[in-house]
Amino acid sequence: MRTVAVTRIGSLRDPDESTRGIIGVVDMPQPELGPEDVRIKVAYSAICGSDPHLAEGYFGTEVPIGLGHELSGVVEALGAAAHRNGLREGDRVAGNFLRFCGACTPCRAGRQQFCEHIQDYNRPGMAETVTWHESQVYALPDSVSLLKGCLLEPTSVAVRIADKAHVKVGDRVVICGGGPIGQLALQVLKMSGATSLTMIEPIAERREMALRHGADAVIDPTAEDQYARADEITGRSGFDVVIDASGASRAVRGLLDIAAKGATVIYGAMYPHDFEMPVNLSDYLYLKELTLTGVFVSPYAFPRALQILPYLELDELTRAVFDLEDAAEAFSVHVSGIHPKVVLRCNDIDEASAS
Repeated sequence: MRTVAVTRIGSLRDPDESTRGIIGVVDMPQPELGPEDVRIKVAYSAICGSDPHLAEGYFGTEVPIGLGHELSGVVEALGAAAHRNGLREGDRVAGNFLRFCGACTPCRAGRQQFCEHIQDYNRPGMAETVTWHESQVYALPDSVSLLKGCLLEPTSVAVRIADKAHVKVGDRVVICGGGPIGQLALQVLKMSGATSLTMIEPIAERREMALRHGADAVIDPTAEDQYARADEITGRSGFDVVIDASGASRAVRGLLDIAAKGATVIYGAMYPHDFEMPVNLSDYLYLKELTLTGVFVSPYAFPRALQILPYLELDELTRAVFDLEDAAEAFSVHVSGIHPKVVLRCNDIDEASAS
């Protein structure tokens, strides 16, 4: 089975070719189809901002490391007992790359994100096929193409961010970082009733994209006084909800200062292992009573992400498409930041022939 994988550990941004991480296409064994499994012929698999971290050894250094968890495709085969979802061969699907076991203590306590067996079905999706448990697989609405359907997983992250934000109609919301998660969260929070909806983003094209998709204001942190602009937008009151979707150490430091008293601040990205941010407990937790939280994965969010997927503007996140064999070039384009999102075409599937 042809699969995109890390074949040498190292940063994909390393200017030294001798130590730079390498992405290639390798042959990996196809998992056996269990009785409750679904084998999917993958149509599209999108590059996530976390994928380059795997090349850096973030989750281990034994190569090859298969990549890809944002995907869509067509059901190719069903296990003998994989019938509870009503799935059929030929169905157009997307899904959750994680299987929550439902039996461990965290799952039973309603905290699936901490499932003790969460990696059991975490199989690479930038491949010709992927085999998942039926509980991970969702049939796509007729109105959602396979290309757009590969964004179900990042949409679930935006829904989880909205869950943790507890946005009330009229809350003033700011999002730092105009990548895919930031852009999707902006659209979801607009649906939730956010006002003074602001995007902080240094790249002009991504600020313009945010304005097209519902932002009331944008801030260029490299050319503007972020704090003065926040005062101007909120009437010097600060934002009720502050979300970081950038994962940038430099960007997160000042976000507590634009939060209103009693605000919720969500760190909704992946951060370097060794990054530590000092927090003055007296200023931010005692006097301002801020709630600080993060986002790991997306339990309970997929059904609702599926419901809103047809209503999201996704064209600008699905324009850069590369074939599976061109994965190295696709990752090079991804780390360049030229496009907000890069997608791999893993198989050429005729949607008209899929059910």
